[in-house]
Amino acid sequence: MVDIHTHIIPNIDDGSKSIEETFEIFKEAVNAGFTDIILTPHYIKEYYEINTQIREYWVKSIQDALNQLNIPIKVYVGNEIYISEDMDKLIYENIVSPLNNSKYVLFELPMNTNITYLDEIIFKIFNIDKIPIIAHPERYNYFQNNIELVEKLHKKGVLFQSNYGSVLGLYGEEPKKAIEKLLKKRLISFLASDVHKKNTLYSSVEESKKRIKKIIGEEELKKLTITNPMKIINNG
Repeated sequence: MVDIHTHIIPNIDDGSKSIEETFEIFKEAVNAGFTDIILTPHYIKEYYEINTQIREYWVKSIQDALNQLNIPIKVYVGNEIYISEDMDKLIYENIVSPLNNSKYVLFELPMNTNITYLDEIIFKIFNIDKIPIIAHPERYNYFQNNIELVEKLHKKGVLFQSNYGSVLGLYGEEPKKAIEKLLKKRLISFLASDVHKKNTLYSSVEESKKRIKKIIGEEELKKLTITNPMKIINNG
């Protein structure tokens, strides 16, 4: 499986806090069945602003260490970008990293505040030949209360990534209800862990997959966990 949303690089956002924790998380990922992982630290203006060169250095260094430790994981550069009015400029100027430097861009929205310029930003992203992926739509209250907003964006070509843990209620009852609706309507293109810490999410992936399989079936589950994420890896 491929994980397209993680916070495993140590000490550059609110994810892993040490090298030791980073490699413990990778071992958990292997046990959960992952072979490819995109490292997507937060990019939040004036808060988390680690530059592209440092992210790429970390990805190379981590891959070298994984190889030496015989941990069968391939890692790739990326970001989870917090939406801003100049996000298209950040992407175009290579200040933030698309997923594996592909045409796919992962970004997040505020949890509780509707963004009035969202349509404009999406238009700008498409205009620089990138494809927007909105992270964990089930966690935003304005989507929870209005799934039609997600449908509207989906028709424009926006893709959506949900978290495995949401279907288990790890983020609360409302995200759990929302992800079930989104899955049934086939509005989700990718599943990912959004892992931040060891001993948290990877151990529950198998249970999440079982529940999701009951909702959408095995073939659709394969698309969300392998087929579609591999399109990102291959820039397809």
